[in-house]
Amino acid sequence: MNPKYPERIRIAHLPTPIEPMERLSRHLEGPELFIKRDDLTGLATGGNKTRKLEFLVAEALAQGCDHLVTTGASQSNHCRQTAAAAAKFGLGCTIVLSGQAPPLTTGNILIDKLLGAQIHWAGDQPRSEAMAEVTAALQANGRTPYPIPLGGSNVLGATGYVLAMQELMAQLQAEQITPDFIVFASSSGGTQAGIVLGAEIYGYDGQVLGISVDHPADAVQTQVAALATATATHLGLGQLSVADRVVVNDDYLGGGYAIVGETEREAINLVAQMEGVLLDPVYTGRAMGGLIDLIRWGAITRGQTVLFWHTGGTAALPAFTDKLI
Repeated sequence: MNPKYPERIRIAHLPTPIEPMERLSRHLEGPELFIKRDDLTGLATGGNKTRKLEFLVAEALAQGCDHLVTTGASQSNHCRQTAAAAAKFGLGCTIVLSGQAPPLTTGNILIDKLLGAQIHWAGDQPRSEAMAEVTAALQANGRTPYPIPLGGSNVLGATGYVLAMQELMAQLQAEQITPDFIVFASSSGGTQAGIVLGAEIYGYDGQVLGISVDHPADAVQTQVAALATATATHLGLGQLSVADRVVVNDDYLGGGYAIVGETEREAINLVAQMEGVLLDPVYTGRAMGGLIDLIRWGAITRGQTVLFWHTGGTAALPAFTDKLI
């Protein structure tokens, strides 16, 4: 298979490194653990959305757009990276965030403001409706906005992680690592769709495991499979289905999205103190907490190899201080 990649602009610091997590592996008495550091992609503290934005912003510029509009939760990593990309290319940026403005400006919200983004709080209104209204208002004022969906999770965004799998497979071959599992946080579906499709294209034979941070497994699986198929078509690969490779675990939803519990708290502290690596409270903390539990009860065992894909988000940590220490 030979994907026909669309136009892309270079934003991310690539390739991101793969590091062994030797101390954590010994502590858990389990599989050999590695971590892929997409928290180091750059762009205002980095994260997985930077790979997506390389394709999304390229299309925005090609269409002559002068303003990026997107949406997310109040501490959205995607919105922060979108604001940074807009600043880098001289574009305006409006981000539509859930709910009301918090009493303290911290974490990603602080960075959003430093980057010059205009923040629109959706209040009780659905974010999609608020975003459509913001986009229409910008058009009425003579701007040419480019709307980016939640998480950047459309065919262009997912393409960033198809290409990331090409990068990963070259690294694994060079470093002679053969992971039985690739594990990561899954939510809006774009990252998992790209990884699963990329695994099919570039010959990864292990299991791609998304740990859901907010939705039931069947809903995530349906969304990811549909997006992967649409992305394959967009890349000139025809009606390629990878639905049988979409695996989602929803055992670690805890109290809900962005509600920090013992699973996230232990994972964040353990990885920080064992490996000097910071996870985030919403995505990677929950996904790593799930991975640790899977190792402890024997679903993943000694003698196997796991690659944990760190999708970033550590800029949000200060907003959760009272929940973490």
